[in-house]
Amino acid sequence: MLSNVVHFIIGFVATMKCFVFCLIFGAFLLLSSSAAPDTALNCREGALLLLLDSSGSVSSYEFQRLRLFLEELLRPFPLGPGHVQVGLLQVDTLPHLGFGLGAHRSQPELRAALMQARQLRGDTNTVAALALAKDLLSSARGAGGIPRVLLWLTDGVRPGDVDQWMSRLKDDGVTVLALATGQGDYQTLRRAVSPPVESHLYVVDVDDLRIVMEELREAIIEILCAEGLRVVHLTARSAVLQWRPVLTTDTGSYHLQWQCGGVPGSGSSSASGCGTTAGWPQGRSVSGGSNRAELSDLRPDATYTASLTPMSALYQDHFSTLSVTFTTLPELLGPSVVSVLAYGPHQMNVSWGPLQPGHVQGYRVEYAVLPGGHVSTVEVEGHRNSAVLAGLEPDTQYLVTVSALHTTGGERAMSVKACTQEVPAPLPALEELLLTPLDGAGVEARWRAPSGQPDSLRGYWLSWEAGTPAGAWTSMSYMQVGAGTLSAQLANVAGGGCARVCVSPVYRSGRGDGLCCTSGG
Repeated sequence: MLSNVVHFIIGFVATMKCFVFCLIFGAFLLLSSSAAPDTALNCREGALLLLLDSSGSVSSYEFQRLRLFLEELLRPFPLGPGHVQVGLLQVDTLPHLGFGLGAHRSQPELRAALMQARQLRGDTNTVAALALAKDLLSSARGAGGIPRVLLWLTDGVRPGDVDQWMSRLKDDGVTVLALATGQGDYQTLRRAVSPPVESHLYVVDVDDLRIVMEELREAIIEILCAEGLRVVHLTARSAVLQWRPVLTTDTGSYHLQWQCGGVPGSGSSSASGCGTTAGWPQGRSVSGGSNRAELSDLRPDATYTASLTPMSALYQDHFSTLSVTFTTLPELLGPSVVSVLAYGPHQMNVSWGPLQPGHVQGYRVEYAVLPGGHVSTVEVEGHRNSAVLAGLEPDTQYLVTVSALHTTGGERAMSVKACTQEVPAPLPALEELLLTPLDGAGVEARWRAPSGQPDSLRGYWLSWEAGTPAGAWTSMSYMQVGAGTLSAQLANVAGGGCARVCVSPVYRSGRGDGLCCTSGG
């Protein structure tokens, strides 16, 4: 009887331990799942396309770490219709769509799909992948203009010429973020992301990805979930603003106002790059069906404040004014004049202007045979405005491009076409020269006209000198005669018993080889 009681007590205690453990473990899971930012749970419809570098430049270890990072990064986001649509596009020799936007409607489905993604190990053809990303995100925009994000995950090695496609994405209203795990081309990454760079570009070692996890997640949440006014594309003279629509074409419109320096309507102003435009607000009405607007004719490197006020008779006092402050980019000026002067058949001198010593750290001169020749490069310091290109092919057309390399990392270029000179053909030489002594120490020189290029023959150049009894020569004398003259009488040139006479043909492009004869002595 006692043994039965003991066994009962032991079993009861074990059962309670299991119950308590399960309770604690369940609470831990609940806390873990609720540890994600609450803001993400309120996200409405939006599109997030992951552009993952799966090429051979990424190591297997890096690829695995990036997959695990994405799986944890995206856990807080609600998926499915009316919520966040996530897609995976892999960079390789040809772009590979891992799964389309909205293909997975739950977190378990998304995590399983990310874990099934395989590294492709081809070439890093980011440009082709961006072209497909542009199509995918344009299709996802929809009539309501949902916020769209491109998250580019790369090792930063040889990304290619991505500037054009990144600009097209940003012009279309896509916000570009980038996470780089290597020491690649930082300036290219900086130009690729949407402003502000500080919260949209992350460069970190692959073993330290968790350091930027929360900050990157908050940046995505702010784009997909925020109701505020945002700058999605910025240049030196324009800015594209975007907001989550709260009106329709039938319910009202927006009043958009902007001012260089200060806050529109506040009466305050600042001359931060604004010049005489400081304190002068501008404004216009925007349709209630719109969710973005472009501000143009802005001043470079100037701070602006813009405000957006929803105007609706149906919803008076329901909406607050949104505002955003931004600084336009410095204007990148390239050469406005490029001149090329050919120095013979194998060399050119390239000059350009104007110089911009305060903004340009150097110039790059690229030249190649047209069409499609090998590109050669010469780099010079920012205070120089010319360069010599040597080792060129004669009588050949070249494309010459001069790029101004700005201190901000940007560049502007100007190209011209130029031809090298032909290798000149040898000019026909004089073929025969005869000297005949004349009475009175004179000499008659007779020659035969050279064959070839009769149209370019301009005449003949004669030079002569007389010998002295001591065996020396007198000073040289010269004379030029016309192309129709084939003889000349030279008086008093053989007083010492001999004379030396030289005759050379003269052409439009120079003097040909001549002949010399000596008479007497």
